[in-house]
Amino acid sequence: MMLAPHPFGTDIGTEQLLSLFSDKKQWEDRYRQLIQLSKQLPPLPEELKQQHLELKGCENRVWLGHQLNEDGTLHFYGDSEGRIVKGILAILLAQIEGQTPKHVVKLDLMQLFDRLGIHQQLSASRSQGLDSLVNTIKKIALLYI
Repeated sequence: MMLAPHPFGTDIGTEQLLSLFSDKKQWEDRYRQLIQLSKQLPPLPEELKQQHLELKGCENRVWLGHQLNEDGTLHFYGDSEGRIVKGILAILLAQIEGQTPKHVVKLDLMQLFDRLGIHQQLSASRSQGLDSLVNTIKKIALLYI
């Protein structure tokens, strides 16, 4: 099954995110930017919203899938019922898409959330969800090392 490509990690990377958020001084503006990012992540087809792709420990339902590309890089895809969580997922994808498993394991995925001024604004349950996503991404990458 072909998935709709997403722009994260290709058209939208860390530098683009830093630029998008650089003038967002108020939490509400960063919140709106997260929602804008979530709209750029194509929805997962219903048949891919399978239980084994669903993450536990998140406030909203979240799915995260992956595949190892022929060139040894990882392709990640996902979706969430919550717009903020989907925006958070988009930021993670911008950092990990198309990277090698070794590179993904070495990345400090939380650092970008701090630099964007998002991490400190998240509710406890969303913070837990972010931790769960990061831990799952690391576990996936470790499968291929």
